[in-house]
Amino acid sequence: MSTDRYTSPLSERYASPEMQYIFSQDKKFSTWRRLWVALAETEKELGLPITQEQIDEMKAHVQDINYEVAQAREKEVRHDVMSHVYAYGVQCPKAKGIIHLGATSCYVGDNTDIILMNEALRLIRKKLVNAIALLAKFADRYKAQPTLAFTHFQPAQPTSVGKRASLWLQDLLMDLEDLEYVLGSLKLLGSKGTTGTQASFLELFDHDQEKIDRIDPMIAEKMGFDSCYPVSGQTYSRKVDARVLNVLSQIAISTHKMSNDIRLLQHLKEVEEPFEKSQIGSSAMAYKRNPMRSERIASLSRYVIVDALNPAITAAVQWFERTLDDSANKRLSIPEAFLAVDGILDLTLNVVDGLVVYPKVIERHLMAELPFMATENIMMDAVKAGGDRQELHERIRQLSMQAGRLVKEEGEENDLLERIAQDPAFPLTLEELKGAMEPSRYIGRAREQTESFLVKVVKPVLDERADLLGMKADIKV
Repeated sequence: MSTDRYTSPLSERYASPEMQYIFSQDKKFSTWRRLWVALAETEKELGLPITQEQIDEMKAHVQDINYEVAQAREKEVRHDVMSHVYAYGVQCPKAKGIIHLGATSCYVGDNTDIILMNEALRLIRKKLVNAIALLAKFADRYKAQPTLAFTHFQPAQPTSVGKRASLWLQDLLMDLEDLEYVLGSLKLLGSKGTTGTQASFLELFDHDQEKIDRIDPMIAEKMGFDSCYPVSGQTYSRKVDARVLNVLSQIAISTHKMSNDIRLLQHLKEVEEPFEKSQIGSSAMAYKRNPMRSERIASLSRYVIVDALNPAITAAVQWFERTLDDSANKRLSIPEAFLAVDGILDLTLNVVDGLVVYPKVIERHLMAELPFMATENIMMDAVKAGGDRQELHERIRQLSMQAGRLVKEEGEENDLLERIAQDPAFPLTLEELKGAMEPSRYIGRAREQTESFLVKVVKPVLDERADLLGMKADIKV
C-alpha cells in the first residue's frame, strides 16, 4: 500500500477485488492484446499474408505485459495505444509488422471499454439479484408484522414491515429490468477506422466489399459478442456510456431511498442494521449504535447519481466523428461509477442480511397512535348501534383534539379511548373499544399484497436467475 500519494477510497475501502480487477491495468491491456489477436486472426482468415506463427507468438504474450517498455515509449511518443503496440512488438518480433494492422486507436480503446462494462454489468447483476433475494426473504418473514406507516414522516394508516420492504424490492426489480435490457443491447465497436468508414480496409482488401463486411462479425464472435454497432464515427456513440451509467444511477437511487428509510427506522429503534460485537458507533458517545453502513450506502449513492451526468454531458458535446475531450473523463467516471455501485451493493447485501426488527418497540409506537386511526371504525360501530354519523364525526374530532393536546403538551399517554367511553354519544364500553385495538385489523391488505408480490413477481425473477444466487458480501470497513 502506497502511503505517500493519493489512492482512491473506492479501491481501498469500498469496491470488491473482483470489480477492481475488471478495471485494472492487467485486464485492460491484456484485453487490448486479445483484440489485436482477434484482428490478426480475422485478417488471416480473410486472406491477408499473416502466418499462424505470428499469431501464436502474439497469443503467447497476451498476459505478460512489459509495462516498463510501454511507459518509456509513451514518454517519448505521448500516445498510449502506439506505446503498447510498440511494447507488444518488442515481445513479438515476428508479428511486429502486423500488430494493429488497418486499425485506429479506438479499435482497442473502445472495444475494451465495451468488454469491461459488459463484465462489470454482469457482476453488478449478480449482486443485485442476491440483494433482491435477501430482501424478499425479509419481506416474507415480516409480511404480517403491523407497523405504523408514515406519510410526510407523520404517523399514517398502518402497514406491515414486510409490505414496506416490498416497496424497496420493487425499485430494485425495476433496476434489474433496466440493467438486463442495457446489458443485452451492448455491442462492440468493431474495426471501422479513423472516421468509421473502413477506408483502410478497402486498401488492405483491394476493395473486396464482401470481405470487409465480414470483419466486424468475425471480431465480435471471437470476443464473445453477437454483433457490432452497424455504423459509427471513430468511436461508438457516447450515448452508450450514458445509458450504462444511467442504470448504475438508478440502482443508486433505489439503495439511497432504502438506506434513508432504514436510518429513520433506526432512529425510531424499530429496525436496526447489523452491529458487530466490537464495532464502535461513536468516538465520544460509547452507547451509540449509528447506522454507519446505511449512511455509507447513501453517501456513495449520491456520488454515483451525480457521476452519471459525466457521460451524459460528454455524449452531448462530442463533435462530428470524434473529439478527445471524452477520454480523460471516461477514465474516471465509468470505472468509479462501477466501483462505487459495487461497494453499494456489497453494503446492501450486508445490511439486508442482518437487519434486526424490534416488534415490541414497533407495537408500542403503533398502539400510541392506533386510537386516532381507529376512530373511523369506532364511529361506524357507534352508527350501527343507533348513533348519528355527522354528530359522531364532530364529537370524535373534538375528543381526538383533546387527547392529542394532552399527548403533545403534557407528555401524557393517549387517553382517547377513555374519553370516547365516557362520552354518552358513543354507546360503547372501554372494553369494547380496547377490543377493537387489534393492529392486524388496520393494515388492510398489506400481508396479502406482499404475499402476492413475492409469489407472482419476485419468485419467477429469482427462479430464472437461480444460478446467480448464493453469494455473500465481504465489506472492509
